[in-house]
Amino acid sequence: MAKEYDLVILGGGTGGYVAAIRAAQLGLKTAVVEKGKLGGTCLHAGCIPSKALLRSAEVYAQTKESETFGVLASDVKLDFVKVQERKRKIVEQLHKGVQGLMKKGKIDVYEGTGRILGPSIFSPMPGTISVEMNNGDENEMLVPKNVIIATGSRPRTLPGLDIDGELVITSDEALQLEALPKSIIIVGGGVIGIEWASMLNDFGVEVTVLEYADRILPTEDRDVSKEVEKVLKQRGIQIVTGAKVLPETLEKGKDVTIKAEHKGEQKAFTAEKMLVSVGRQANVEGIGLENTDIIVEKGFIQTNEFYQTKESHIYAIGDVIGGLQLAHVASHEGIVAVEHIAGQAPSPIDYTMISKCVYSRPEVASVGLTEDEAKEKGFNVKVGKFPFKAIGKALVFGEAEGFVKIVADKNTNDLLGVHMVGPHVTDMISEAGLARVLDATPWEVAHTIHPHPTLSEAMAEAALAVDGKAIHF
Repeated sequence: MAKEYDLVILGGGTGGYVAAIRAAQLGLKTAVVEKGKLGGTCLHAGCIPSKALLRSAEVYAQTKESETFGVLASDVKLDFVKVQERKRKIVEQLHKGVQGLMKKGKIDVYEGTGRILGPSIFSPMPGTISVEMNNGDENEMLVPKNVIIATGSRPRTLPGLDIDGELVITSDEALQLEALPKSIIIVGGGVIGIEWASMLNDFGVEVTVLEYADRILPTEDRDVSKEVEKVLKQRGIQIVTGAKVLPETLEKGKDVTIKAEHKGEQKAFTAEKMLVSVGRQANVEGIGLENTDIIVEKGFIQTNEFYQTKESHIYAIGDVIGGLQLAHVASHEGIVAVEHIAGQAPSPIDYTMISKCVYSRPEVASVGLTEDEAKEKGFNVKVGKFPFKAIGKALVFGEAEGFVKIVADKNTNDLLGVHMVGPHVTDMISEAGLARVLDATPWEVAHTIHPHPTLSEAMAEAALAVDGKAIHF
């Protein structure tokens, strides 16, 4: 027997479950279909487990350097089994929390694979969902007034570069490692690649990063990329930019070897394992899109600013639509979609207002336009930059690398972008995000009195530096 809903969401990841909670708050009878575990990639194979490992790596690295703080800790050892166990406990705790939120919202959860059907006896429009249940029970038929596709993404690989899960892995397999390799090649110097490079280096692994672009973290401000590369190289990470990996040269034995074109010649790189980190591709297969008029372009579902597809009652959010493939972005896209379904007239998301973070050591965080982007858009730019080495709290922490950089419009004094690299900047960036939302000027940021001693003083000083008025540098 078919079950009727106001909304059925395909995918219970961060975007999907947040959308479900908002729908329940608005009184919509809601169901979520999830073939894996609630929480999706972010909770089980991305944000949370990787940050748990990064924290263990950071603690290990700091403990080995504890003598600089006057703390003598001899014979420091790493128990990677316990590292993984701690990660699992954190994920399990958060997973139970999401399950509790579904019960609290009276949201029905179907554990299985959902597929959109075309017009049928249940509905004259495509959108009925057939759920193939994980437990082998007969398929459930769900008849929703509206659908949100939130099926997420998976790691992408290079053509001809096959992932075997042993020697050649993605971040999915890396999160499940039972033991650390002695050496690793990371193909891709974007956000995920650099986080893994930093983490594994802190764990004592010999790391080589091969990046096709002329710099690592190519979507960040150029000064930020330069600073991160400098610090990582100082820590012993080999970084090769402008490197075109040649999949056909892959050789596997006890180790893995691959060649890359670099500065007009081929160079070979060998390590125990190779981690491929070259972006993510949308999960658009096997969900019944062929039974609809939904447009898929360059692998991503096309939507309008309220996340409606060409089928106006079917929406899509998160990684499956491309753009900024971030958990917090998917969540807010889900809220906008649900509020549009409920007739709430939400405002479209301004993606230049969204903060981005890289959880390497040093951390990176940014919001708005880079200096290059601002100039390309025709702005008359002025820049303020302030180093953490002039901040007392950074010296107290023993982490004085990096800076805060503010990009502003010289003509209007508008804040165009804020870029940070250094200690705890992923926790600091929200001030910059709020400043952007409120259309604050550097003057207003600078004249917000920041407590001393704190890392946040770098934000105020960078704002003063925009007009050449920094106090402490």
